[in-house]
Amino acid sequence: MKAVLLAAGEGVRLLPITATRPKHLIRVGGKPILEHCLDALKVNGVTEAVVVTHYMGDVIRGYFGDGANFGFKLEYVEQRQVLGTGNAAGIVEPYVAGDFLLVYGDLLFSAEAVKTVLEAYKSGKPDAVMAVVPVDKPESYGVVELSKDKAVKRIVEKPKKESAPSNLANAGLYILGKDVFDALRRVKRSVRGEWELTDAITTLAEEGKTVLAAEISRGDWFDVGRPWDLLDANVWALRRMEHRVLGNVEEGVHLLGAVTVAETARIRSGAYIEGPCFIDEGADVGPNCFIRAYTSIGKNARVGNACEVKNSIIMDGTHVGHLSYVGDSVLCERCNLGAGTKTANLRLDNGNVKMTVKEVVVDTGRRKLGAILGDSVKTGIGALLMPGVKVGNGSWVGAGVVLERDLPANSMAFMRQNWEIQEKEK
Repeated sequence: MKAVLLAAGEGVRLLPITATRPKHLIRVGGKPILEHCLDALKVNGVTEAVVVTHYMGDVIRGYFGDGANFGFKLEYVEQRQVLGTGNAAGIVEPYVAGDFLLVYGDLLFSAEAVKTVLEAYKSGKPDAVMAVVPVDKPESYGVVELSKDKAVKRIVEKPKKESAPSNLANAGLYILGKDVFDALRRVKRSVRGEWELTDAITTLAEEGKTVLAAEISRGDWFDVGRPWDLLDANVWALRRMEHRVLGNVEEGVHLLGAVTVAETARIRSGAYIEGPCFIDEGADVGPNCFIRAYTSIGKNARVGNACEVKNSIIMDGTHVGHLSYVGDSVLCERCNLGAGTKTANLRLDNGNVKMTVKEVVVDTGRRKLGAILGDSVKTGIGALLMPGVKVGNGSWVGAGVVLERDLPANSMAFMRQNWEIQEKEK
């Protein structure tokens, strides 16, 4: 069976991370999100796919190419305007001959989740299959109403909590037939001005087609929507990957639990690393560092002497200067943290950390959350970033600055001091 992967969206809620990379190529556990998707499909024997791209589509094509290096045969189709999942699905009609597996390429899902959907298709021979997953906050998702025989009746987008028909959310994995293209041609734009695939699914159900719901485990699926979700996505990936120590681990290093050290990475004496943890090619860690669990360190990154890094993603080429602390944070590529830089990750009142997303202040639901730094951010010695702040690409945070609010891209924040020089008394 052929797969269709939707990978056109811009991921605005993930800014500044997505200002310079498509959401689908953000690495968690050392691999881009979209590559995790391909891995889960391949385990289930799916090795042909059409990838729908738009935002930075050339970067996605450049990374995956024809798919041969990933055990796949890939084709690409461009969605000229981002007009919804229905529009994205509709343009693949010439590329599929029969029933096909469609997945949202910005989700993380396990091979077991794909297997559940395929088994539902094979056992019941329905007209379509839609994966559903139990969620704690149905008001944040498209919620599925089911009949007694587990068929989809309708999908309600982001209902009020008290009126949600169930706690089962649309999981973004489907098996569809050619009927869906006829349904897509008949749906109207949503209130968001987009054509929604879920409206076409509801149309099929209302017309008497059998749309079977395949319930997957919550642990086999993860939705990446906001910057702090990447930390949990990284945990999800690190727990599932096979870990190996291949690189240069000097005498006096302590590795505890599941740790990956890539072949050209170097871990200097005195480093203490708790797994699960991933350290990529060319990375240089230590000496005398404490790398705590659920940390991913990218290619050619450097973590200097006497640093502590906890539950964070440090991307390629970033340098964390000595005596620094990075906790529950995402540092994008080529950042340079001056000595003694600290990312505060806990409010003094122990309350949930808030973050601004699309100009709205949002409760992240996290008690611990540090900073989100875009590409090429620099900090001076002793800089302090307060919980939940974001720093845009190319910005500088000066020495000794306590950054309490977001800093836009290509900006500088410096501290002014009032001081005087007096002659010493003899």
